[in-house]
Amino acid sequence: MHAIQIVLTCFAVFAMSRAVIRYRRGDMRLLHLALWLLFWTGVVVVALRPETTNLFANWLGVGRGVDTAMYLALLMIFYLLFRSFGKIEDLDRQLTRVVRANALREMEADLAQEKSRDQDSSGPR
Repeated sequence: MHAIQIVLTCFAVFAMSRAVIRYRRGDMRLLHLALWLLFWTGVVVVALRPETTNLFANWLGVGRGVDTAMYLALLMIFYLLFRSFGKIEDLDRQLTRVVRANALREMEADLAQEKSRDQDSSGPR
């Protein structure tokens, strides 16, 4: 067994354990857990039996297994980046709504304070 196989396998097992922990805490849905476990299991398979990428490459019509792994890795990275940007935009919209609502509440409170001060100062002397 080569050092890179040991490193990749250990990292994949570590990543799987983190995914399971997040799922148990309720921070991850079952579907996402299953997808991450499938992904990291694939990493272990490819690390221990690199020739599997060649079989997959032939099935997809790509020249080399390493190329197939790189294409799939890039696809996954771009997809996750796309999802991350979408979530950031959603959070930005939510934050804007909260800040606007808070600003309106503060403005109403300030107006009510000014009105009560005006009534107190213009009262009977």
